[in-house]
Amino acid sequence: MEKVEGRNQTPIVEFILLGFGNVPELQPLLFLVFLVIYIVTVAGNILIIALVVTDQHLHIPMYFFLGNLSCLETCYTSTILPRLLASLLTGDRSISVKGCILQLYLFGVMSSTECLLLMAMSYDRYVAICNPLRYAALMNGRVCFQLVAGSWISSFVGCAIVHIFFFRLTFCNSKEIDHFFCDFSPMIKLSCDDTQTLQLVTFTISAIGTLVPCLLTLTSYICIIATILRIPSTTGRQKAFSTCSSHLIVVSVFYGTLITVYVAPTANTPTVLHKLFSVFYTVLTPMVNPVIYSLRNKEVNESLGKAILKLIASRKGIEP
Repeated sequence: MEKVEGRNQTPIVEFILLGFGNVPELQPLLFLVFLVIYIVTVAGNILIIALVVTDQHLHIPMYFFLGNLSCLETCYTSTILPRLLASLLTGDRSISVKGCILQLYLFGVMSSTECLLLMAMSYDRYVAICNPLRYAALMNGRVCFQLVAGSWISSFVGCAIVHIFFFRLTFCNSKEIDHFFCDFSPMIKLSCDDTQTLQLVTFTISAIGTLVPCLLTLTSYICIIATILRIPSTTGRQKAFSTCSSHLIVVSVFYGTLITVYVAPTANTPTVLHKLFSVFYTVLTPMVNPVIYSLRNKEVNESLGKAILKLIASRKGIEP
């Protein structure tokens, strides 16, 4: 009960997201920047989904996972940016406590699901490179569907367990959250209840949902790289590496920013710098993933080229 001493015990019903400060001259510029990022992110990921769905050549496990990842990235960025854009446009930075907890829940689900999907994609590449003769049997449609469904369901359930405890909290310290979205650490500081049990449950589920997939993904790529290095021909090594290089870059960017924000010591990190790291993790990563896959993937490039040619041909066909 030491946590509640000396605090205002009147429960609050809404928070104020301080965002990037109260500088009126800066708000229009931030709104424009984040609006462009949001449009590019959604358009890029929807384009990937459309290509995977419409092109028969992309109906293989690797692109099935890629399509699901793009769908996830669209949902992921949509949990944060629309609310941020609305506050930049209207100046209203208030959000209800329940709305804030819901945003945190969805953010947790998307983050956890991405970890599991990236693990599934790394397993797909591991089987394709390290055990190619059994690839068709090990990565059939049923297995791929189970991996994707399991990623989503386990994330929803795991985050729900955490938020059963979260919904019981009373917030009575301050309305102000010094962040641009409802993140766990800034919110937990505003609670006037004992949060030790919640933090223990959150740490345990986060370790299972994030650390375990990270270690399994790392293990897969250690095996993949070891197998590639044993290929005698340079051409063979380059071809094998090209099939997983895009995913390796995405995994490095995702976990690199994740570790910077949540794992690396941040006690002495300025708040502005912490927010900047969070922007990379929550906003920029979903935007660059389609770019990485489209620029470094021959099949996606070819599919995109065919789609553009078909579009041009169809437009010419309807011209008088």
